[in-house]
Amino acid sequence: MKKYLSLLIAILFTLSLNAGGGKAKIVFDSTRYDFGYIQEDKGKVTHSFKFTNDGDAPLIIIYTRSTCGCTASHFTKEPVAPAGTGSIDVTFDPEGRPGTFRKEVKVYTNARKASIKLIIEGIVVPKK
Repeated sequence: MKKYLSLLIAILFTLSLNAGGGKAKIVFDSTRYDFGYIQEDKGKVTHSFKFTNDGDAPLIIIYTRSTCGCTASHFTKEPVAPAGTGSIDVTFDPEGRPGTFRKEVKVYTNARKASIKLIIEGIVVPKK
């Protein structure tokens, strides 16, 4: 409950700042990452997508949604000030998923472009 209250306060704070015309702008170093070949028996793999707030108001990541239960994400929870940086860590679990994969994580923010798609891909080499 505290988490949702904090998020609500952060959103209201951002909305009040945006009333003056400012807007956040999220810019990623890259929105796609290829793991290449990964071994199924080596366990989960993670990539950190780095971003910058190129806007003139605090950036808030509201939530993320993945296309599969095999993919999870963790992100910067605090508002990111203009010119500030943050990251979204995307983890893929190859267990039971041999072969080619392509997974998406949709990022929802208060930025000019409200949602952005991050993509991870690669090839899972099956257990021997």
